[in-house]
Amino acid sequence: MTNQSKTMYHSGHRKLQKRFDGVELADALEQNNNQLTFQQKDKEFIENVDFFFLATAFKESVDCSFKGGVRGFVKITGENTLEFPDYDGNSMYRSLGNILKSPNIGMIFIEFSDQPRRLRVNGQATIREGQSGSDAKLIISVKATEIFPNCPRYIPDLQNNKPSKYLPAESGYGAKPDWKSHKEYQNYLPKDDPHNS
Repeated sequence: MTNQSKTMYHSGHRKLQKRFDGVELADALEQNNNQLTFQQKDKEFIENVDFFFLATAFKESVDCSFKGGVRGFVKITGENTLEFPDYDGNSMYRSLGNILKSPNIGMIFIEFSDQPRRLRVNGQATIREGQSGSDAKLIISVKATEIFPNCPRYIPDLQNNKPSKYLPAESGYGAKPDWKSHKEYQNYLPKDDPHNS
């Protein structure tokens, strides 16, 4: 299911898409990948991670932080909602302070293996008190507005200490990612894409 109510792209995105002949591909990726709800495979992936990265911003305060915990610390709570705890930290509250001023957040979940995976979740966050006696001082709830898998081709295989096979070679181009061969994208690759054949 795709998000038909709004586009993922603003004028800044469009400016670069137009400059590098990427509008049609970007539109095809939005149409085929941007989900309104979590799929079962998303739930299994998210609820088995032991970390993710969280991006927040308010005016000049921009923050990207690592959030970790025991597998299962992030829970899918509804068709487009999830929550995670905030554990004891350094008392800076950069991410959560930004959320109090601006609820817009970005989350990225990554698997660093020989079968890499990357899932982006963007949405609106709210904060509530954690349970008394728990390590979690606060609980962050997120209503997702964009859920989409993201090409994992440059993710290293940390389990086997290997770089991504898609990194650019001496020729300047890496291996062709599988998704560029999918029929729903083949006709929309930019004209100068090295894998456009």
